[in-house]
Parts: sequence; C-alpha cells; structure tokens
Amino acid sequence: MNQPLVAEVGEETGGGSSFLGHLPAILWQRRLLVLAPVIIGAILAIIAVFVLPPVYQSSALMLVQSPQLSNDVVGTAGDTIERRMARIKEQVTSRPDLIALIDEHGLYRSKRAREALSKIVSNMRDDISLTPTTIVQPGGQTDRTVAFELAFDYSEPVAAQAVAQDLMERIVELDARGSAEQATNTVQFLTDQAKGLETKIAALQAQRAAISARNGAVLAGSGMMVGGNTGSYDIQIASIQRDNSLLLSQRNMAKTSDTRDPAVVSAEAALAGARAVYSESHPDVVLAKQRLAEAREFAKGPSRQVPVNEIDQQIAFNNSQIAALRAAKERELAQVSSALSGQARAPLVQQQLGALEQSLTGLNDQYQEVSRRLLAAKAGVRAEDEQMGERLSVVEPPVVPDTPASPNRLLLAAIGLGGGLALGLLLALAVEIMLRPIRDPMDLERLLGRHPLGVIPVISLPTTAGKSWLSRLPNFTRKARQHG
Repeated sequence: MNQPLVAEVGEETGGGSSFLGHLPAILWQRRLLVLAPVIIGAILAIIAVFVLPPVYQSSALMLVQSPQLSNDVVGTAGDTIERRMARIKEQVTSRPDLIALIDEHGLYRSKRAREALSKIVSNMRDDISLTPTTIVQPGGQTDRTVAFELAFDYSEPVAAQAVAQDLMERIVELDARGSAEQATNTVQFLTDQAKGLETKIAALQAQRAAISARNGAVLAGSGMMVGGNTGSYDIQIASIQRDNSLLLSQRNMAKTSDTRDPAVVSAEAALAGARAVYSESHPDVVLAKQRLAEAREFAKGPSRQVPVNEIDQQIAFNNSQIAALRAAKERELAQVSSALSGQARAPLVQQQLGALEQSLTGLNDQYQEVSRRLLAAKAGVRAEDEQMGERLSVVEPPVVPDTPASPNRLLLAAIGLGGGLALGLLLALAVEIMLRPIRDPMDLERLLGRHPLGVIPVISLPTTAGKSWLSRLPNFTRKARQHG
C-alpha cells in the first residue's frame, strides 16, 4: 500500500471509541470549515456594533411610602399598590398621552416620515417600563412592593431624560389624585349605603310595630287556655224564665178569678136557661142578667187584692235580666271565638315577627359594619388630605444618561465569535460524519475482516505558489479525490 486508504463506511457503526483521539487531527484538517464561520461571525459583529444606533436609558426610582397611621385607623385600601400602578401605567401609556409627549419633545422625527403613527406609538409604549421592587415578607405572607423603577429608552439622552421626567411627574400626580378620589368615593358610597340601611331598618321596625298593634291580644293570650262560661248563663236564664212562668200564672189566675167563681158560673147558667126560653126583654132574663152582674161584682172583690202591677214589674225586670244575660252570653261567645281565631293565627303572626326580627338583626349587623368602614374611610380621607396615607415619593429623579444602554459591543463581539466558532465546529463534525474516513487500522480490520500488515505514513511534499487550490487541500482529501 503506497497511498493511505480512504473509504466511506456508511453501514459500520464502530470506531467511535477512537473518535476523540482523532479530534485534534480532524479539526486541523477541517480548519478552513472552522475558521470561515468564525471570520464571518466576527465581521457581522463588527458591522452590528457600528450599524446599530445607540440607545440611552433614563430611569427614576419611586419609593412606596407606608401610611403613617395603622390600618385599624384608616382602614385597608381598596386597591393594592400593584393594581394602582398597573392602572396608572395604562393611563400614562395611552395613545393620547404618548402622542402629546411625541409632539412636545419632537420624538422619532426620522421614523414619523416613513412609518405609521400607530406603530411609532406602539414602539414607544414598548420603550417605557415600570418595574416593581418587592421584598419577601416573613412568615409566609404576601411579598410587599417597596419601590417602582420607571425607565424610558431613546436614541437621544436629553430627550430620554425629559420624557422620563414627564412620565414620573404624571405617575406621582395620578397616584395622589387617584388615592384621594378613591377615598372620597369610598366615603360617599358608604354614606349612601348607610342611609339605605337606615331606611330599611326604619321600615322593618314600623312593620313590626304595626303587626304587634294589630295582634296584641293574640300575642298576649297565645299561651293561655280558652274556656267557655256559657253554661252558667244558660242556667241563670232558665231559672229566670221559670220565675217568669210562675209570675205569669199568678197574674192570669188573678185576672180570671171572677170567671171561675161558682156563683158567677151558676148565674151564667141561669141567664143562658132564661135566654133559651124567653126573649131579652123578658123579666126573667133581665133578672138573670142582674144576678150575673152582681155575682161577677162580688167575685171581683178577692182579685182586686192580688198585686198584679207588681207581678208585671217583676216579669219586666226578669225579662231585662234575661236580655242582659243573653247579651253577655253573646259577648262571651264572640270573645271565645276571637280568642280561638287568635290562637290559630298566633303561629303565623309569631313567624312573621320572627322573620322581621331576623331581617332586622342582619340589617343592624350590616349597618354596624358599614358604620365602622365609613368611620375608617373618613379617617382615610383626612389622612390623604394631610398626606399621611400610602403614597409614592421620588427617591432618584431621572438624569441625562452619559453612556448608551445598548448595543453592548462586548456582548455582540462575544456572540459573533462564539456563534461562528460553534457553527464551524458543527460544520467540521458534520463533514467528518458524512465522509467517515478511515483513520485507524482497527477501522480497516472491521471493514475488510483482515488485519493489515503495516501502515505507511503520508509524507507531505513542500508546496509551491504556482500549484492550484486543489493542491492546498488536506492530503487525505486529495487522495480521496484521486481514488474517486
């Protein structure tokens, strides 16, 4: 074998153990593939360093000052500082505000001639950042925000500082005004809510009083047993009626005593007998009439001795007593009926009163809570007026930056060189994997199944300037082309 053996082994998977040992030789032989990406990456990094425009960043630090009064006095705020700042950022980065800043400071002159205003506003919004600084609370509590950093990036340092200053003043103003407005609105809302609760409580109390007035007897006698006393009235009425019957009998007997006298009866019989025989003018008939009149007059003597007027008066008095007893009986029956109806209605009335009491209890609890919150809100308004609540204060105002924040030339150079080197190494290894030249006798033995007798080294001849570019390629590549 007068020339080195070069073959492509596509089906064999061996030789991996000696790959690291041949890595220096591989990189040396593929040095052009490694150096070309490195040089291209360095050129691109140099171009980027000189082509990319510098960007200056002006920033301000705003501290979140804790309220000088405790939360028990001023109450807790409706919104956290993070929510307030997020809302404020949306306000200061709104399209009208950003357009006003662009016009005021003459920003983006070159871009306004070739780009749409909406795109410029979107880019400016991306150049504004408001980053919170938080600290870890002990005991697993929620992290607390202590400061905010406002930053604005622009190609001119003076304009960057001016815009950052305007944004900072706008944020501080909106935060102070928003806190005061929120405290005032909270007081107004809680005052209206307290008045509404007072109206509801007064209405329920009036309804409860009306129900109690209408059903006072029902509620008073709801636990009493209702008993009837009508039997005694019936007994008394029956007794008086018996007395009246006796009195009426006595009076009738006294009035008809003359008709029941035997002499009167005999005289009437004689008169009737005479009338049957004679006419009315006959002396016997006239005599019989006289005897009958005398008998009746004589019979009326004992009846005049009976006190008929007193009997009538007693009967009238007894009748009035009977009427009074019957009226009392009717009244008692009405009272018993009303009491029984009240007892039947008492559970419903008590249920209504219970529901009203429950509603009143809930409304009173709500009123107490609203009153407490209203008192705290009023204290918060006073604290805002005296600047004793939570607010933002400027710790570091924005200054004119003296060095650009980007581009980072060292980083660009490192990225260009590192990226080129990595790409070169990948190309060299990719070519090595695709060609897979035989670099070890063991590879030849695995390929041919026989152990080689010996290995003849390659002796490189000195090259001349007149040779073609093919002669400058690595020897194994040139041998491979000759065998091909």
